[in-house]
Amino acid sequence: MSKKNKAKVTIVMPAYNAAKTLRKTLEDIPEGLAQRVILVDDVSKDKTVPLAKRLGLDVFVHPRNLGYGGNQKTCYWEALKDKPDVVVMLHPDYQYDATLCAEMIRPIIQGRYDAMFGSRIRTRQEALEGGMPRVKYILNRLLTPIENIVLGVNFSEHLSGFRAYSRKVLETIPFQRFSNDFVFDQECMASIITHGFKVGEIPVPVRYYDESSSIQFFKGTKFLLETGNVLVKYLLHQSGVKKFPIFQ
Repeated sequence: MSKKNKAKVTIVMPAYNAAKTLRKTLEDIPEGLAQRVILVDDVSKDKTVPLAKRLGLDVFVHPRNLGYGGNQKTCYWEALKDKPDVVVMLHPDYQYDATLCAEMIRPIIQGRYDAMFGSRIRTRQEALEGGMPRVKYILNRLLTPIENIVLGVNFSEHLSGFRAYSRKVLETIPFQRFSNDFVFDQECMASIITHGFKVGEIPVPVRYYDESSSIQFFKGTKFLLETGNVLVKYLLHQSGVKKFPIFQ
């Protein structure tokens, strides 16, 4: 991309207790890539907010905890006000490699894809050696082919939180109608596919640390049930049996 035609990029960070990893995540973002970095804090109990302000981020703080999906809603709402060409969602917990942000946005700028995500699943050995919990890996491998069949795609995973969207995608899908919980990402992808947008993926390293976030067992079970519900709704919507607001 030439300087003359440089895309306007906004990075959004849905944050919760990210004080230990925020600086490292921010330092990995390629210099000059983003014109704006937004951090939305979901009532962290640590020093995430003062640190983010010292680092020069645009910080928005929820008055109460809204959940992972609720956090993203604020992220995209604020990001769209500047009419960026691309919005990248990057978790500030250092679980995803921010040095790859440019690789995420390039296919969108070039018009080859409307949305991108980073896949952590290339080989079982790489995923497990990167620290992915074995149970999470197994659930990922079981859930992915089911979602691929239902949605008519062939992605290597569906659970990645490292994503990039064109402005048109975020202005089209009704993300404010999605769940405030972890299933937000699944609803988002199903809605994107329903609207006929093109989605691509790139491989990204797997890295789990003690400081990195990870969904707990009961929340994980709830997530799986809610994901099944999304897939059923998708099938009913596509077949014309019943229409659902999250896909319209």
